[in-house]
Amino acid sequence: MDRRAVVYDAEAVDDHERQGTVWTATSHIVAAVVGSGVLALAWTVAQLGWVVGPLVLVGFSCVTYYTSTLLANCYRYPDPVTGTPNREYIDAVRCYLGPKNVMLAVKRVNCFHREGYGAGDCGASGSTYMVVFGVFQLLLSQLPSLHNIAWLSVVAVATSFGYSFISLGLCAAKWASHGGAVRGTLAGADLDFPRDKAFNVLLALGNIAFSYTFADVLIEIQDTLRSPPAENKTMKRASFYGLSMTTVFYLLLGCTGYAAFGNDAPGNILTGFAFYEPFWLVDIANICVIVHLIGAYQVFAQPIFARLESYVACQWPDAKFINATYYVRVPGRWWPAATLAVAPLKLVLRTIIIMFTTLVAMLLPFFNAVLGLIGALGFWPLSVYFPVSMHVARLGIRRGEPRWWSLQAMSFVCLLISIAASIGSVQDIVHNLKAAAPFKTVN
Repeated sequence: MDRRAVVYDAEAVDDHERQGTVWTATSHIVAAVVGSGVLALAWTVAQLGWVVGPLVLVGFSCVTYYTSTLLANCYRYPDPVTGTPNREYIDAVRCYLGPKNVMLAVKRVNCFHREGYGAGDCGASGSTYMVVFGVFQLLLSQLPSLHNIAWLSVVAVATSFGYSFISLGLCAAKWASHGGAVRGTLAGADLDFPRDKAFNVLLALGNIAFSYTFADVLIEIQDTLRSPPAENKTMKRASFYGLSMTTVFYLLLGCTGYAAFGNDAPGNILTGFAFYEPFWLVDIANICVIVHLIGAYQVFAQPIFARLESYVACQWPDAKFINATYYVRVPGRWWPAATLAVAPLKLVLRTIIIMFTTLVAMLLPFFNAVLGLIGALGFWPLSVYFPVSMHVARLGIRRGEPRWWSLQAMSFVCLLISIAASIGSVQDIVHNLKAAAPFKTVN
């Protein structure tokens, strides 16, 4: 039996799980894209100014949507409708290119409400809250795959709307409080040293790149979709809906925040001393951020778990610990009785990964700098280079053709932006490290 037959047999077996629609896919996309980066948009626009800021936001959105449509066509190989499905991003790359190729904020806001703005004892370690967040992720990570967390993405999207609207309302109120006069300048914040201005612009580009990154989970989201209609058509619609909604949010919040605070816009609109009253409303917004990040973490982490577990299982196919699954019956009294599947590999591997990421978060709590570096490092290779390269390989576009040159030009420009943003992010991390203490949060 050839590889195609094996894959289609497996697809038939798993068909009951592939019941996703354009709306569940849109929920996954919004949960992955609209994250904590939205809270840095006012600061980001402040660094770029009224002209460049909105243009860059729209430009990144257009590039991300275009490359997501290219990537959606690579879910199946070699034909985007009838070909063999690729379950993961790395499988698509291998087929087409070959094998070579925020909880602390609630406590701080309440402290400012009690003690007043500028109170010296409102700083606190975020370690305890990060550990609690890690425990939640540890429990949710035991869900089998991305197919099983559609409900979590819906909750994450609802909470992302919650804190986005609250942040937007607070910024609009702040703007109205000084007579509706628009603050800020066409060229953005004017710092004392041109070098600092340049680094902040680069960091802002990295923040925007981070705010649009979801290519690394696009294939996995597409693998949840039922067919017909063809998965690539549904995924393109979901990408359009998801990116359109997020771009509108980004423009509204970024521009309204900049109009309200001008060049003094904080790095995090909810924890950067922009608002601490009404404290209960800011608390609700920060709690929404927490719930959203719980869902977004799983959307990104589940595909990584699946890749690592598949790799380990292939390396040691006869190891009982790695391939065994045990079934535990949970008796019910106030809930229906159920049988839980417990896989030792899943339990141990996912626990180690979550412990590691929690520790890193506690050691490097630099909000803007980390967002910028993650966005800069991931944007070009995952969102541009591989989708473009697979598109060229799929259509057989020859080197030197006009289409080839236009695609390579877009990829090269995005590479330069990623390199520049990485430089700005690294510089900001180095600057923060000089004054930071371990396990303390820096906005």
